[in-house]
Amino acid sequence: MANPVLDLVEERAEEIASLGADNEKLGKLTDRAAELLRETGVIKMLQPKKYGGAEAHPAEFAEAVMRIALLDGSSGWVAGSVGVHPWEMAMADPATQEAIWGEDDNTWIASPYAPLGIIKPVDGGYIFNGRWSFSSGTDHCDWIFLGAMLGDEEGKMVMPPRSYHVILPRSDYTIVEDSWDVVGLRGTGSKDIIVKDAFVPAERVLDYGKLMDGTQPREAGLSSPTYHLPFTTAFPMGITSAVIGICEGALAATMAYQKSRVQITGTKVKDDPYVLFAISAAAEEIKASRTAMLDNINRFYDQAEKGVEATLAERAASRRTQVSAAWRAVRAMDEVVARSGGNGLRMDNPIQRFWRDGHMGLAHAIHVPGSVFHATALTELDVTPPPGPMLAMI
Repeated sequence: MANPVLDLVEERAEEIASLGADNEKLGKLTDRAAELLRETGVIKMLQPKKYGGAEAHPAEFAEAVMRIALLDGSSGWVAGSVGVHPWEMAMADPATQEAIWGEDDNTWIASPYAPLGIIKPVDGGYIFNGRWSFSSGTDHCDWIFLGAMLGDEEGKMVMPPRSYHVILPRSDYTIVEDSWDVVGLRGTGSKDIIVKDAFVPAERVLDYGKLMDGTQPREAGLSSPTYHLPFTTAFPMGITSAVIGICEGALAATMAYQKSRVQITGTKVKDDPYVLFAISAAAEEIKASRTAMLDNINRFYDQAEKGVEATLAERAASRRTQVSAAWRAVRAMDEVVARSGGNGLRMDNPIQRFWRDGHMGLAHAIHVPGSVFHATALTELDVTPPPGPMLAMI
């Protein structure tokens, strides 16, 4: 299927790639790197058509993110993480959408979703407090989704716990400078966020349970299958696609480097069957990760298009596929990088940046396999729902 965003990415591919080192040095996307993402339209692919979005097939979005990440890991990561937020915002209160996109439909929305804040009920809404890490691309965003737990009148978390997503304008939160100093994805500017005693109108608070079980898009009256993917398929989509694209970038950079490389033994890489075998095997593993990821998205889209609701077991299996795809791609990348020699890891060689970015991306909470694999096995053994916090990730 045609993907016009991919065409626009290709037109800007050389410049996107050239800014990778600048993004890393700055500790966030440069203004030009962010502008290039705006020009491609990738952030608006899942945005409602009413506000200039494409309401695109989610697989098209994943392909665009992979391609951008192949060029520069940080740009791809921001495209993937920030680009998912319009998908959820389409389910929010119409007045909130108008406040965000009414005057400028190019407005970006940040996150994180980790429920690290507390909302305390008051007349008309809530008082909100908390601190969060890992707000990717946040310097270029004017609104934010933040995860929260419901508190009582004293601000203490109520039991049993209830989780929400809270929508705030830039004026209601603080970005903590110098809070993003990490080994990889340095150019994403994934800084800490602080909220102190912000008033949040009730209509800007979304029940996480309704997102998880598919109630939210139905109540919002959304008809496009794009918005009826399970949340735990849609949200990881941008992040895992970025990781796969980063691994493709490592492979591409390695192949360009190996073309003229002569090993210390005097053997050209082109004449070394062992290196060639390892590279080919790794390339197939990365391709398998891409295929599995896209197939997973297509399967749930087709199901949503038919009006069939995903079961808990299907959601769990989807998460297993997504987590496995990320791990498979990064392991394959390691095989490629290990055959690049010492010069392949010099700081002026992009191989090492893709390598660091890929491992940083794999460390994201959605890529932790233990609880996901455990929960998936339990659901396949008819133990549903799985006990404890495992359910939160599927």
